[in-house]
Amino acid sequence: MRTFVVVACSVASLLGGTFDQRQIATAENSGRWAASQRVNIVFVLADDLGYGDLPCYGRSDLSTPALDRLARQGTRFTQAYANGPECTPTRTAFLTGRYQQRFVGLECAIGTGDVGRYDEAMALAVAGKLGLSPEVSVIPRLLKAAGYRTAFFGKWHLGYNQQFWPEKHGFDMARYCLGGGMDYFYHVDTLGIHNLYQDGQPVYIKQYFTDMIGELASEFIQENSNTPFFLYVSFTAPHSPYQSPGDDRGHPLPGNDPAWDQSAGDPGTYVAMIEQMDQAIQKILEAVDRCGLAERTLVIFTSDNGATKTGSNKPFRGGKGTTWEGGIRVPAIVRWPGHVPSGAVSEQVCLTMDWTASILRVAGIQPDGISRLDGIDVLKLVEENHPPIPRTVYWRARRGNSTWWAVRHGDWKYLRHRMGDKVEEYLFDLVRDPGESQDLLAARPDFAGQLRQLLERWEKDVRPQP
Repeated sequence: MRTFVVVACSVASLLGGTFDQRQIATAENSGRWAASQRVNIVFVLADDLGYGDLPCYGRSDLSTPALDRLARQGTRFTQAYANGPECTPTRTAFLTGRYQQRFVGLECAIGTGDVGRYDEAMALAVAGKLGLSPEVSVIPRLLKAAGYRTAFFGKWHLGYNQQFWPEKHGFDMARYCLGGGMDYFYHVDTLGIHNLYQDGQPVYIKQYFTDMIGELASEFIQENSNTPFFLYVSFTAPHSPYQSPGDDRGHPLPGNDPAWDQSAGDPGTYVAMIEQMDQAIQKILEAVDRCGLAERTLVIFTSDNGATKTGSNKPFRGGKGTTWEGGIRVPAIVRWPGHVPSGAVSEQVCLTMDWTASILRVAGIQPDGISRLDGIDVLKLVEENHPPIPRTVYWRARRGNSTWWAVRHGDWKYLRHRMGDKVEEYLFDLVRDPGESQDLLAARPDFAGQLRQLLERWEKDVRPQP
């Protein structure tokens, strides 16, 4: 008989945005069970996939049978959010289980060739120190210490300097794209620089990157079927350059090729990229089934942020790079037979960093003293069929002279955007107006002020310590 403790969240804790370890810890019996059964974990992250880009979220002009199957066999989330509206911030939050603002320079995507895009990030890039330190990376480090085989395949985007590369974070095996995007066939970035590595060494293999990732992940599962494993699969699809599996021109894309333009991708190519990613995911799921591991393998699928103009964020407003719902609301599907309800839909508000807390608990791991988490064990709420709990969650995204903020407090959302000296503020009721079309700031100025104060308090809390 297994005994679990339901996550208990006080209003004060929710407003603060940071949870004490007791609130994400599981019962002692749960930890012993996880250690003995050795649950495998597969975390799959799409790149720039919008909330409305999958058939199981309403899209009708493409086919994703693997993800449709995952949704039928697991639970689909309708109120899942990325920690940030672009790549690097969300990836930082997942590996650390914390708000990315706690780590200097990582709340904006690192530019191609190691470019910082706001003041602190620029200074770090000049000093060769822009990236995620292995010392604060929780997931691979703690899972490896607990006896898991760990692997990373796909887009890294957490630092160009070698001290920040995946193998330094505790991954036993890693093949990865260092930067934000690369040619899917020839693996060069917009500067023409080779961008594909394995365990710290450049790799020169001509293969469509999505297919490569799927094959590597499938092989890793088969080779480690008798060992508990953590597999982090981070696709570059459907991020630009927009190249379908049949778009090999016989040479690398030049940096000025239109295929790199995130705002003007060919819709047919975009669809083909998503469908090819689904085929790669199918290979991963087939490997799990073939090895007889489905019953003790947790599979999580989500996206790092909303889609660009090429994709679909329906029914939400805005897209990648903004804190409108379309920039941060993402698809999320979880399958764990016998634990997570099949064919279910959860309206629980959750963030990328919540998957971190959930994964650690499933693996029977208590975070160590230096790894205090900001996320909660959202998976336990679903396992226990717990009604959605109210959350207060925050965003801030910086790039140049532009800053986006947002706070979601229960069903309400306060959003602010500053561009230079111009500041715009909004207030929305997301239950009545999920498309953020009716600004209620003028009608509820006092309430907007309260949410503004919550945001200011959060900013002080997440300020990096010297």
